[in-house]
Amino acid sequence: MAENKIANPAPLGLGGFALSTFILNIVNAGWVSAETLGIVMPVAMFYGGLAQFLAGMWDLRRGDIFGGTCFSSYGAFWMGLASFFFLRWAGVAPEVPPAGVAVALFAWGIFTGYATIASLKLPRAITWIFITLTILFFLLGIGEFIPAIHTIAGYEGIVCALIAWYASAGILINTVHGKTIVPLGERS
Repeated sequence: MAENKIANPAPLGLGGFALSTFILNIVNAGWVSAETLGIVMPVAMFYGGLAQFLAGMWDLRRGDIFGGTCFSSYGAFWMGLASFFFLRWAGVAPEVPPAGVAVALFAWGIFTGYATIASLKLPRAITWIFITLTILFFLLGIGEFIPAIHTIAGYEGIVCALIAWYASAGILINTVHGKTIVPLGERS
């Protein structure tokens, strides 16, 4: 029986991460009203969450521990975040004090920090996603107490999303064309 080859799911995972991060941080930066979270959270649940989680599972199947761990983790993050909002809007979950939200964001910052260290062996575009994401989680945690920092985090999150989109596009375009068209900063 022939073994099924699984294509690289990174463009899907990075695309789901980038789009969800972008639209949420457009809100965090204050470019659009928080009322737009009604569209942000379903996108986060299914594209940032489910699609990214599946990309992680496919990466594990391919033997890629980094992609498998990170895509699955951030996919679960987005599904959890969206679920939290859905439950709050339904009146099922209570409001969480800023300190509780900050603790969760700092914990994600810690995970992202050690993923950043692991990413130092990967293309520089991937490392820059993780550097900016680590900063983003800590800024968002601090932003729970200082509104100006929350706004700054929104701008920083937009930068993170743009880098992730660049990496997603690069992997997709380079793979389809069979050569490097979009440089990702490959390491030797």
